Amino acid sequence: MKSASDGPIDRIDARILEILAREGRLPIAELARRVGLSKTPCQARVKRLEAARIIKGYRAVLDPVQLGAAHIAFVEVKLATTTAAALDAFNTAALTIAEIEECHMIAGGFDYLLKVRTEDMTAYRRVLGEQISALPHVAQTSTFAVMEAVKDRGL
Repeated sequence: MKSASDGPIDRIDARILEILAREGRLPIAELARRVGLSKTPCQARVKRLEAARIIKGYRAVLDPVQLGAAHIAFVEVKLATTTAAALDAFNTAALTIAEIEECHMIAGGFDYLLKVRTEDMTAYRRVLGEQISALPHVAQTSTFAVMEAVKDRGL
């Protein structure tokens, strides 16, 4: 992994990234202490990592269960055609469906893998039938309902 302007990332940068990925609101003084630097050089490293877009931003991690979105389903989507125009149309339309938490174009036996989060199976069935199946060029979907999230980086 390289920084845009300052060469390779060293072990201190890697440690800063590891800590901030888990604790993005950690005060710079505490971050500096944990990586063995004084505050000013640590802050300079963080600013450099942000300027290079290695750190793209900071966010709050929300609890989807408490927000009424406990049901997760992964959906394989096969398109009727995979022309550039069809892919662009699907991509643009998929962005508008709030319940689609992730959308990945896949190389393999299907074209897209969606992570869909809803309140329950009834709500999922509605989203699938009324929104996902109506996306441009969708020919077929297959659903895999999650029974338990064993590891989730968002939590």
